[in-house]
Amino acid sequence: MTQIQRYIFRIALGAFLACLLGLTGTIWVTQALRELDLITAKGQTILIFLFITGLSLPTLITVIAPMALFIAVIHALNKLNGDSELIVMSAAGMPPRRLFKPFFTLALAVSFMVAFLTIQVMPSSFQELRDVLTRVRGDFVANIVKEGQFTTLDNGITFHFRERGPNGGLNGLFIQDKREPGKTVVYLAERGMVTEIEGQTYLVLEKGSVHRQQKDSRDSSIVTFARYAVDLAAFTPPDSDTIYKPRERSTSQLFFPDREELYFKLQKGRFRAELHDRLSSWLYPLAFAFIAFAALGDPRTTRSGRGLSVAGAVVAVVVLRIAGFAASSAAARSQGAVFFVYATPLLAIALSSLLIFHGARMRHANATLGRRLRSLTDGFARRPRLGTS
Repeated sequence: MTQIQRYIFRIALGAFLACLLGLTGTIWVTQALRELDLITAKGQTILIFLFITGLSLPTLITVIAPMALFIAVIHALNKLNGDSELIVMSAAGMPPRRLFKPFFTLALAVSFMVAFLTIQVMPSSFQELRDVLTRVRGDFVANIVKEGQFTTLDNGITFHFRERGPNGGLNGLFIQDKREPGKTVVYLAERGMVTEIEGQTYLVLEKGSVHRQQKDSRDSSIVTFARYAVDLAAFTPPDSDTIYKPRERSTSQLFFPDREELYFKLQKGRFRAELHDRLSSWLYPLAFAFIAFAALGDPRTTRSGRGLSVAGAVVAVVVLRIAGFAASSAAARSQGAVFFVYATPLLAIALSSLLIFHGARMRHANATLGRRLRSLTDGFARRPRLGTS
């Protein structure tokens, strides 16, 4: 790129990064606030909270990046036009393709980033998020038992704790175990903490006692302890096989699915739509950049308002995105609709390219045709008319 093109590229890149970071950070904070119950209600650590909310970042970036690029191109063109730099470049004979090159380079880089995130990173993040949330929701202490309430499970265990302490600890514990017929075991402890030891989850009790009593017996044995570990595996039902949704599966699994799987047979359309939606996602940053440049790439004086052009570009982007969602939804119902998943952004790129590279010629031809029509109209108006006798 030339020095002028690098200058334009730096302006657009700075605006893009500012929009991307600002919008992503704002939306991420609003999403993270919705997951605060992982700490307040479910007793998870701040690291688990940050890990779960961080897994949503690839999705946010792929959604926000095309719009951030669109805003960046509009900002750069408005800045160049406002400083009369766009007019000087055009007067110096700089063709549209040279002016568009830095914007196209940035759009191509954003498209590669979106393609990598959509095809490779997003499925892995969705799958990992599903696994983590399954483990969190399957946590017996965090999700089933409630503070100050007696909770009785179907397998004969009754659980109670007085209050939740710092770092997820439990104070005032009572556990009654009647799983074995004819035998009752009661655990009492001042404190308890859930820990993982060699992949197994245990509730470690501190400063308590174990009471064992046989059926039809009034005697019981009492054993005091300083620390005692209770296996929580028996408190929860066995895990069932996890069925991943199409968006949680890798791209290779969408290309070569297990056609004998019952879930695939029931959701075959969603698998097809998800695959082609991923493969076409990289086209939208290019389409948005082309639309923005087609609307505002022409040099204009500062007196002529550009608001109408900006409004037209925004409407075109909104219509394009709605059409893309409609095509993806139709592809889930019909194989033939897959064509429109790719045709929608490609058509927008083609029409915008026509306006960018041939717009001046088309406007010149329209102006010439308009002058000829006006001259013909004036000629007919000046012709003498024959009077009637």
